[in-house]
Amino acid sequence: MFKKAITILMALCLLAGCAGCASTPASGTASDATQTGAAASGTAQADTVTITDLYGRQVTLPREIKSIVCTGAGALRMICYAQAQDLVIGAEDSDKTQTIKRGYNYVNNAIFKDLPSIGKGGGRGYTAYEEEIIALAPDVIFSAYNSEALEELASKTGIPVVAITYDSGMFDEKLFQSLELIGQLLGKQERCDQLTDALKAAQQDLSARTQDIADADKPTAYSGAVTFSGGHGFEGTYANFPPFTAIGAKNVVDETGLDGSLQIDLEKVLVWDPEVIFLDPGNMDLVNEQYDKNPTYFQSLQAVKNGEVYSMISYNNYTTNVELAVADAYYAGTVMFPEQFADIDIEQKADELFELFLGKPIYSDMQAAGLSFGKITIGE
Repeated sequence: MFKKAITILMALCLLAGCAGCASTPASGTASDATQTGAAASGTAQADTVTITDLYGRQVTLPREIKSIVCTGAGALRMICYAQAQDLVIGAEDSDKTQTIKRGYNYVNNAIFKDLPSIGKGGGRGYTAYEEEIIALAPDVIFSAYNSEALEELASKTGIPVVAITYDSGMFDEKLFQSLELIGQLLGKQERCDQLTDALKAAQQDLSARTQDIADADKPTAYSGAVTFSGGHGFEGTYANFPPFTAIGAKNVVDETGLDGSLQIDLEKVLVWDPEVIFLDPGNMDLVNEQYDKNPTYFQSLQAVKNGEVYSMISYNNYTTNVELAVADAYYAGTVMFPEQFADIDIEQKADELFELFLGKPIYSDMQAAGLSFGKITIGE
């Protein structure tokens, strides 16, 4: 419905031409083509198009986009997912250095590393280098800044700024709408549809595998040492943790009634005493420091005593690595519901997802960097 509405609105507005097409676009749609020139044959040809972005802003931009830059968490990632990285003419500083913790960056660093800097990037900051962007003169800025920072960027540069964004999960309507908008504007509709369809299929598959399991038959689970605004020790966790939610797992932290990332009282984890524990291998140095100071605490947990502690690669780095979050969900399923996920080879599944989203299987590279799925022993 969303895609069809975009196509129909663009077609109607183009036909209306100078007659003045007016419409009320839905959020994240391309609409209301504005004529600024005519073809030599006398046939009206719109040089610009007015769209409504993910913040509900109407933005007029060139119909044919030949160059772009991206600012803010997740913006460049979505452009890379759409396979439009060849249009990027400047990069944030945080993406000019290669890191395997952001798959899109890792596989495309040869493109980004020598591009002019257009912002600081990373964390929660909104630090664009406006003068550098003006000098580059991209046709469009795709931005995941908040609305205030985004409007300021548009005002200071005089360049069309299109808001694209998504929340911290992997099956997010904002992500689907952002991909739809990117696909329409950059001629990548088929590619973006492929990704959206794949995500929706994965969501359905993950849910269906455990839907008939009673809660009483599910093990309790805890995800610790998670990464949000930097690394954390054992207390760093998530309520409504997306990989757990996707498979209907019993996350002990959900009892708090909170949502998203938080730091929990370690004594509370001891009271919950989860049957299975997942930890971010990238933060095990912090957990091991805690273990050295208080080994009795960890040895009191049944998951530790029973050898039910597993690594779960952090998907959060400059917001969500969607392909890795989905892989995490499948891995959690193989651990907690082995019968229902018996057909899943997690290394193969991860590489399938990496190849689909990134164009390259990189699980072996992640393993070499110390980021892999498997059992772990706290304190070693």
